[in-house]
Amino acid sequence: MRWSGQDVAGSDPDALPGLAALSGFVRSVTTPEFAGITFHEVMAKSALNHVPGTSSVLPFGWTINPYRGCSHACAYCFARPTHTYLDLDAGSDFDNQVVVKVNVADVLRAELRKPSWGHHPVALGTNTDPYQRAEGRYRLMPGIIGALAASGTPFSILTKGSLLRRDIPLLVEANRKVPVDVAMSIAIFDEALQQSIEAGTPSVEARLATVKAVREAGLTCSVFMMPILPHLTDSRAHLDGALARIAETGASSVLYTALHLKPGVKEWFMQWLARERPDLVETYERMYPPGKASASKDYRQWLARRIKPLIARHGLTQGVEDGATGGVRSAALAKGPPVAAPMPPVQESLF
Repeated sequence: MRWSGQDVAGSDPDALPGLAALSGFVRSVTTPEFAGITFHEVMAKSALNHVPGTSSVLPFGWTINPYRGCSHACAYCFARPTHTYLDLDAGSDFDNQVVVKVNVADVLRAELRKPSWGHHPVALGTNTDPYQRAEGRYRLMPGIIGALAASGTPFSILTKGSLLRRDIPLLVEANRKVPVDVAMSIAIFDEALQQSIEAGTPSVEARLATVKAVREAGLTCSVFMMPILPHLTDSRAHLDGALARIAETGASSVLYTALHLKPGVKEWFMQWLARERPDLVETYERMYPPGKASASKDYRQWLARRIKPLIARHGLTQGVEDGATGGVRSAALAKGPPVAAPMPPVQESLF
């Protein structure tokens, strides 16, 4: 990807509200290859992010987020509210104002060298996608993969980005040193709906081909059918057709869950629904009343009764989600938790 014709605005406080004057901010970049998107390059203060979990075996998790904001522009993305910490909105700013931690691999290497690091599994892609289109320019993931593998740290990657295929050789090499788990998110198997609600994502065909390529390389690869959208992607025909296509790739497992609409996400999703499917607005308002982010227990049970027999019918296995990070559960945990003490909890810095 060419990065020519860029506009650098490193001193413009309007480029990154409230943060442009801080020492971590480097510059803002626009380029014709990414029309309408501004990239805000920053120097990260930390790479590893400690998150609480629910497992009694390992009641915490670790993640890395090389980007904040995501050009995949999924209307339902649960990470949208994180942009408000940067004085940006959870709607169009999340899609079009992307923060890039340009030194994240260097910072990560330093953190992994600390004697206190316990070599716990690290998840990537559980907040914003590490293989969104900008990764083709910034190439942050090869350094991250190399640092984790060299330090003996297991890791997992969850992505919608077919750009992951670029790094399959690196992942194969890393898997010789540490457990590596890969997962591809493919929620919508209707082309028109996919282009409407997640306009910046690669096609379903490209993502399925990526799953197949990962499996042919000898790595595991799960498929996250998340979220299932009530009255949009929960029909028997849609689920059956999706699972048939997933099975053809040789996917290791399938995970699913119903749509979750927490504050900051619900408003943006409902705008999309009102514009594209106004006939469903009242139905969703009943399903997700004020103060309720999850689909009802009755709906979730109904969905389970519908999809689980289809998963089995197509010879697929239902995967296990990591309770702390929301990614695929690391194969390293099958051997039990690491014996080393974890680092003291830290909050991911804005940079």
